[in-house]
Amino acid sequence: MVNRTRDKQLLVKIDTDPGLTCFQKKVLKTVLAIPKGKVRSYLWIAERVGAPGSARAVGNAVGKNPYAPRVPCHRVIRSDGSIGGYSGGIAKKMELLRKEGVEIQKIVVREQRTVDRG
Repeated sequence: MVNRTRDKQLLVKIDTDPGLTCFQKKVLKTVLAIPKGKVRSYLWIAERVGAPGSARAVGNAVGKNPYAPRVPCHRVIRSDGSIGGYSGGIAKKMELLRKEGVEIQKIVVREQRTVDRG
């Protein structure tokens, strides 16, 4: 649960931000509650906000996070354990996670490839 004064103020900001949809607000508030040193998947967040089939929509909401790094989107990874994207680049995401004590070797870093479905 978010209990620090700074985080409570940020929750109010998120709740009253006219540029965010209700879904984006739920996602960002859930991301804000991820403890330092922990990671959660897009799927995990989707389930917590009541949209279990919406991991991609969660990814889009996280990718448009206007409150980074205060809303720690770097703590969100893919369901398969791969690092996922980050607006500041994957190296920066890994650096932030290392600083928080996340054991990067436990997170699978996979090369992102485009799949031809033709």
